[in-house]
Amino acid sequence: MGSSKNRWRFTLLRSPTNHRKPSPPPEFICPISGELMADPVIVSSGQTFERNCVLACISLSFKPTTFLATVDFTTIIPNLALKSAIINWCRTNSFLPIPQPIDIRSALKIVQTLMKDSPDFPLIRLSSCLSSTSEDSVVAAAADSCSTTPLPLLTTRPFCYSSSSSSEIDNSIEEDEEIFCKLRSGLTSNQEEAVDSLRKITRMKLESRIHLCTPRLLSALRHLIVSKYSSVQVNSVAALVNLSLENANKVKIVRSGIVPPLIDVLRGGFPEAQDHAAGALFSLALDDQNKTAIGVLGALPPLLHALRSGSDRSRHDSALALYHLSLVQSNRAKLVKLGSVQLFLNMVKSGHMTGRVMLVLGNLATSIEGRAAMLDGGAVECLLRLLSQAEFDSESTRECCLGALYGLSQGGLRFKGLAKEAGAEELLIKEEETGSERCKEKAKKILEVMRQKYEEEETVDWEALLNSDELTRSRYELVYGKG
Repeated sequence: MGSSKNRWRFTLLRSPTNHRKPSPPPEFICPISGELMADPVIVSSGQTFERNCVLACISLSFKPTTFLATVDFTTIIPNLALKSAIINWCRTNSFLPIPQPIDIRSALKIVQTLMKDSPDFPLIRLSSCLSSTSEDSVVAAAADSCSTTPLPLLTTRPFCYSSSSSSEIDNSIEEDEEIFCKLRSGLTSNQEEAVDSLRKITRMKLESRIHLCTPRLLSALRHLIVSKYSSVQVNSVAALVNLSLENANKVKIVRSGIVPPLIDVLRGGFPEAQDHAAGALFSLALDDQNKTAIGVLGALPPLLHALRSGSDRSRHDSALALYHLSLVQSNRAKLVKLGSVQLFLNMVKSGHMTGRVMLVLGNLATSIEGRAAMLDGGAVECLLRLLSQAEFDSESTRECCLGALYGLSQGGLRFKGLAKEAGAEELLIKEEETGSERCKEKAKKILEVMRQKYEEEETVDWEALLNSDELTRSRYELVYGKG
């Protein structure tokens, strides 16, 4: 009896070892997380990983050392066959619960651990413009006095937000990381979702504009704003406009290399994206450090084209962009060579966007090339006719008109002859008597120039001067060069 009980007890103790759960096949395990995959994806180089582990590697610009020679994360394709096989295996072997996809925050921590264990980790960090945004990396960066990696996004938040609860900060970081990972994803659906979220966040949460405007996010947007998919392109450029509204971001955006693709969109993108592109260039041109660079990169021709044939929205933003860009002499010279003067004068004559176009003409009139082209193009007669009709949409437009005339008055005898023929003195005297204070001041200065005596004036043949082919030829050579 006793031996029977002992034998029975011995059998109970050994029975669990006979029903041990089987180990998953190696191909079901993610090489990065070491866990059973729930959302497997195939990357360009043929390996299969858990999706969020791949996105975390892309986000942190990291390739696991084991795969450093061959891994390629350029595209991500769902491995539906493997996913189905894993689920069937779990059910058949009672491996429950069925694994769920790893969240992006956990994936980031796993990849960061791999990066720290990698012998090439310091090199990878220093050679990349990307930085992590988890709290662990903040602590690590602060503790590592030798690190030259840019501080993570968390440290670039305005100081006034430091009182936010840790859960709010964590949620914001996780949300930002998720957006960035999707921006870098090869799947169009992920990109569409990410740029739509980015556009909404940068429109509604003003404080997000600064901490989101990082080199890595701008790098991702640089590729997406020329996307062949309408929703991706439109929302990418719209998000860029929102980011550019912060003064602290304007120079960073231009230096990120995003202006050339932005110009491509203005030239031939989707209509709504073209509107946003014109607005982005206008916003970026507000910073003095950007004006020359934007002109050098080739923004002037497409802006002129948009002014001529774009939608109302793109025309207005293009005009304002051209005004701010023309504050720089190099851009004024380019605009003259592009034949913009005649375009502007025609718009003034037609009464279309007179106020904004007049701003640009006022800038052009301050340069030698601009004055010469405007005098040869009939600007004096055009502006005086406008002044005589007194049909201005605002008092500021009248002031701009007189300002442009004053700039032209620095053209010496050529201006005096044209102004005299057009009856300028009578109009200017009237303006000096009845106009606003600013208009009176400008009219007075122009009259002083006109009444100024030159030594050679006594022998000037005005009619011959006005019709002189030689003078016109010399002006042309001055502006456009000889030959």
